[in-house]
Amino acid sequence: MDPVGLQLGNKNLWSCLVRLLTKDPEWLNAKMKFFLPNTDLDSRNETLDPEQRVILQLNKLHVQGSDTWQSFIHCVCMQLEVPLDLEVLLLSTFGYDDGFTSQLGAEGKSQPESQLHHGLKRPHQSCGSSPRRKQCKKQQLELAKKYLQLLRTSAQQRYRSQIPGSGQPHAFHQVYVPPILRRATASLDTPEGAIMGDVKVEDGADVSISDLFNTRVNKGPRVTVLLGKAGMGKTTLAHRLCQKWAEGHLNCFQALFLFEFRQLNLITRFLTPSELLFDLYLSPESDHDTVFQYLEKNADQVLLIFDGLDEALQPMGPDGPGPVLTLFSHLCNGTLLPGCRVMATSRPGKLPACLPAEAAMVHMLGFDGPRVEEYVNHFFSAQPSREGALVELQTNGRLRSLCAVPALCQVACLCLHHLLPDHAPGQSVALLPNMTQLYMQMVLALSPPGHLPTSSLLDLGEVALRGLETGKVIFYAKDIAPPLIAFGATHSLLTSFCVCTGPGHQQTGYAFTHLSLQEFLAALHLMASPKVNKDTLTQYVTLHSRWVQRTKARLGLSDHLPTFLAGLASCTCRPFLSHLAQGNEDCVGAKQAAVVQVLKKLATRKLTGPKVVELCHCVDETQEPELASLTAQSLPYQLPFHNFPLTCTDLATLTNILEHREAPIHLDFDGCPLEPHCPEALVGCGQIENLSFKSRKCGDAFAEALSRSLPTMGRLQMLGLAGSKITARGISHLVKALPLCPQLKEVSFRDNQLSDQVVLNIVEVLPHLPRLRKLDLSSNSICVSTLLCLARVAVTCPTVRMLQAREADLIFLLSPPTETTAELQRAPDLQESDGQRKGAQSRSLTLRLQKCQLQVHDAEALIALLQEGPHLEEVDLSGNQLEDEGCRLMAEAASQLHIARKLDLSNNGLSVAGVHCVLRAVSACWTLAELHISLQHKTVIFMFAQEPEEQKGPQERAAFLDSLMLQMPSELPLSSRRMRLTHCGLQEKHLEQLCKALGGSCHLGHLHLDFSGNALGDEGAARLAQLLPGLGALQSLNLSENGLSLDAVLGLVRCFSTLQWLFRLDISFESQHILLRGDKTSRDMWATGSLPDFPAAAKFLGFRQRCIPRSLCLSECPLEPPSLTRLCATLKDCPGPLELQLSCEFLSDQSLETLLDCLPQLPQLSLLQLSQTGLSPKSPFLLANTLSLCPRVKKVDLRSLHHATLHFRSNEEEEGVCCGLSANLLGDSGLRCLLECLPQVPISGLLDLSHNSISQESALYLLETLPSCPRVREASVNLGSEQSFRIHFSREDQAGKTLRLSECSFRPEHVSRLATGLSKSLQLTELTLTQCCLGQKQLAILLSLVGRPAGLFSLS
Repeated sequence: MDPVGLQLGNKNLWSCLVRLLTKDPEWLNAKMKFFLPNTDLDSRNETLDPEQRVILQLNKLHVQGSDTWQSFIHCVCMQLEVPLDLEVLLLSTFGYDDGFTSQLGAEGKSQPESQLHHGLKRPHQSCGSSPRRKQCKKQQLELAKKYLQLLRTSAQQRYRSQIPGSGQPHAFHQVYVPPILRRATASLDTPEGAIMGDVKVEDGADVSISDLFNTRVNKGPRVTVLLGKAGMGKTTLAHRLCQKWAEGHLNCFQALFLFEFRQLNLITRFLTPSELLFDLYLSPESDHDTVFQYLEKNADQVLLIFDGLDEALQPMGPDGPGPVLTLFSHLCNGTLLPGCRVMATSRPGKLPACLPAEAAMVHMLGFDGPRVEEYVNHFFSAQPSREGALVELQTNGRLRSLCAVPALCQVACLCLHHLLPDHAPGQSVALLPNMTQLYMQMVLALSPPGHLPTSSLLDLGEVALRGLETGKVIFYAKDIAPPLIAFGATHSLLTSFCVCTGPGHQQTGYAFTHLSLQEFLAALHLMASPKVNKDTLTQYVTLHSRWVQRTKARLGLSDHLPTFLAGLASCTCRPFLSHLAQGNEDCVGAKQAAVVQVLKKLATRKLTGPKVVELCHCVDETQEPELASLTAQSLPYQLPFHNFPLTCTDLATLTNILEHREAPIHLDFDGCPLEPHCPEALVGCGQIENLSFKSRKCGDAFAEALSRSLPTMGRLQMLGLAGSKITARGISHLVKALPLCPQLKEVSFRDNQLSDQVVLNIVEVLPHLPRLRKLDLSSNSICVSTLLCLARVAVTCPTVRMLQAREADLIFLLSPPTETTAELQRAPDLQESDGQRKGAQSRSLTLRLQKCQLQVHDAEALIALLQEGPHLEEVDLSGNQLEDEGCRLMAEAASQLHIARKLDLSNNGLSVAGVHCVLRAVSACWTLAELHISLQHKTVIFMFAQEPEEQKGPQERAAFLDSLMLQMPSELPLSSRRMRLTHCGLQEKHLEQLCKALGGSCHLGHLHLDFSGNALGDEGAARLAQLLPGLGALQSLNLSENGLSLDAVLGLVRCFSTLQWLFRLDISFESQHILLRGDKTSRDMWATGSLPDFPAAAKFLGFRQRCIPRSLCLSECPLEPPSLTRLCATLKDCPGPLELQLSCEFLSDQSLETLLDCLPQLPQLSLLQLSQTGLSPKSPFLLANTLSLCPRVKKVDLRSLHHATLHFRSNEEEEGVCCGLSANLLGDSGLRCLLECLPQVPISGLLDLSHNSISQESALYLLETLPSCPRVREASVNLGSEQSFRIHFSREDQAGKTLRLSECSFRPEHVSRLATGLSKSLQLTELTLTQCCLGQKQLAILLSLVGRPAGLFSLS
């Protein structure tokens, strides 16, 4: 074709294109908005001829470059009804602009520059180069007003009604329902909170759009951070605010600027505020400085919105944050444009530290049920399918839970709009079981009917995957082929916008309509593209921990990619994927199997809470029952979720997985931000056994939703709701729901700041929970009157076993009766009466009201209450304010209250005067076993013993009562009780009154009295010794740590003479341990009832008192001669027999001689023991001398120079005297000296010299000594391992003697001495030589030299 014909052909093609577009001006306007996002479609163009207006718009598209022009031509061919011949010409010639130059040149050159500006950006000179001019105030105001009007007009043009894409309803771009917004109860007032965004949300405090900017501070920067997970509508809300301002609804702001961090991240240089507002948003027509000065002066009426704070690039090196984040920080902190309002949107996670501590935090929590219904009504407004869509959502819980995310709700509505006309009721929802298939149906709905553009989808998915891998969400024309841009624009998969990086630097950017759509298309590419093998695919199947978000500088872009891959692994998606893969079903099946295999491996691992949630999402998307069962069974019995946000969709997914589990499970949500309607997702989850929530973000709406779910959990046994913001309204719902859960065993409402009336309302439910074992109402700040009401509940409710209140703690413990299932299902009134009857028979109550600020009048009310109640196991009123009078009242009531074990009145302000009152009050209490009062330690504890009739069964009790009737009152068995008045500061002046008070207790049983740790001193000890006889028979008296001198201690020895019950006195002087004790054996006989005949028993005990020795143990005491003389003088009047045990660091020879000289003056002495006492080397001779000085000494046992014992015989005893010197260091020489003195020692028993390191010399010397000791009747020596050396004496001379020598190992040189000794022992009647190492030769010599004994002669 010649050039002229070619030019004519192009002109004809151009005319056809113009005529085609003139027929559909709205479509062309929509494409202009897509390819030129900031274009100004103002009213001035409407005066032009329609063809001229089309030519003008085509000119604007053409000058953008060949990529934009080609993409536009592809859109024309895809979306409009273009004749085939025209479509071929357009697609074959769109890359050549020679034919259009002459047609477009004139119109392009004739347009003034003002008409070519883009609505939100006009070419201008930079603010920095504009000279400052002096103008009058009126002119400055006019310039500012003109700019503000331009700003509002531009926003109005931007948000003008958009034209829906192919197959989309008109409401697709029009519907807006505000999500749930919750304002935080506390701002970021800590560094950790400012960095992590760990804020507390107050449930029930809904925030409307107009309330977002009600600041709580009047000075400094005012910053609002909008937190929400992906798909919650953060960006939509930001644009909604901008649109509302353009429509005049936000009158508090004169100017509003909207920026996106995904675009701001492209800025590489530092910006001033004027450059941010004018270069990157909208420039004034003139005098930039004047306009900026006005904005700066009225900064409190300027709103800056920054969308996507989580996408802001954090500092990567030592140079600090990037330029845009630096500018954002200065704006937030008020160093730039002070007073302006700043709002930022972000996903939960790590927030920049530049946010001020007072920043207001608002959480976006998606849609609840009413909002989903409202959105559907708006979306399907005036359409016949509206009712059908509502019915589909109401009947399908899975789809309804997905719609809690606004982005998914929009996709679901679009899919229902496409599916409802062609499917029967219920079939549409069946095609939307999960998020993956929602997106799959959306792609099908946006595609031409019957035609799925497979290659374009896969190619666009490749672009999406490349963006995810490189962290890219903004694409330019060079990144995407023109046909793909046209495909994305035609099917509403791509959105476009103007990217400004500086004055005069702008270009059109493209992004996927939502990040999750980019992830879905990337997943499609991975699953269906032949370029990706299964090994590469499995690398993308990973679980992302949401805890990482708290430390990562920038959140990841592929959070949902593994979920989409798992969803595409479903068998339901195989036909769709096979179609995309052009029929390669085997490859698709292999990839699906690979994804499922990876999930199976992950299911068997031990995962953290966030990863468990991610795994459940993936497994639920696969719709594989076998995989779901494996995952459910692999979950631990205790499944905790701590400190990461959870949505209703998360819990719904978890519930879906748990449906495949047989074993019960415990779910613990601690510190997890939860949406108010989250508990609705747990409806019907029968596997939950324990369920606990701990979060300040849970409030009344949460409690109401939970109350609807609880009755559907048939295995639920423990419910915990702690640390929440629930009020009376929320509790009322739970109180109504709890009786519908009769299987509950434990309920906790800890730390919920509940009021008194709310707490009382909760305890009303106790009779209706037959299996309840614990109710925890701690940390709820109730008053004393409410506490007494709770005590009344504990008394009257037949199943309550304990009420424990201590400061913040408030716990009911219950013991439900063991009814059968049939009994539990009976009528409530019958059940209650049975329970009360059983409780009256067997129930005992423990009441612990510690540190509850109870006073005297409260004690009176409590006593009146308890007197009407059941038997009491324990009453603990410690830490209150009862003081003396209150303690007295409780002590007097103790006998009437039938307390079985303990009454604790510690730390109640009891004084010394009050001690006397308490002692008098309990004097008549038969069951008191122990009273411990320590004023220093603020201890007042009563311990009780069960009454005798309570310890026996009915028959035994009757027999016991009959036996009591036959006995005299004086013969009744007595019980033992302890009165411990320790560390009370008692002095001598208090003793008389105390003893009077104690006198009433003595006749009730054997009394143990403890006065240790007081300040009695010597005077008090002496006075007490005078008063003790009036107290009757005590079992023990402890006077330790009372500051007694040695004289006072020795004075206590006189008590042996004045107190018949005293049998043992233990004194450790240095440690001030002083204990007087009675006869334990006789006390035990009384206690065990082993003496039924009481008169005979009395005679027996009188005999025992004469036989049982009294014992004085004196240790850690300086035993000097004067002290020993005084001690022995005091002991003269002590009844016997008497055992004296002395112990000191060292006993001098003089002191030992003094003690031994006094022994004849103590005829009642039966034992003298010196233990752990250092003795001199001379002491053995002094001790041995006592055998002659004191005829009553029958045995002296000296085991070492630290332990010696002298045994005395009584006047009735006739046995001989024994002496024990075993285990000493006598050796052969010492033993020789001792044997030389043996004929003069008056020993008539045993002399034990074992273990004294002797050899054969000592055995031979013994043999040589025997002839001179006529009273020796037997001697035995063993030099082996036994090391024994014993000599037995008789009172008279013995005619015959016995000698036994064992293991003596005699050598040949000993034979002659052995034979000589044996020859001189004429009285020897028995001789035994055992293992003495004598050979045959030595034995022959020995037998030849020794005459045979008269009796037995044994060799072995």
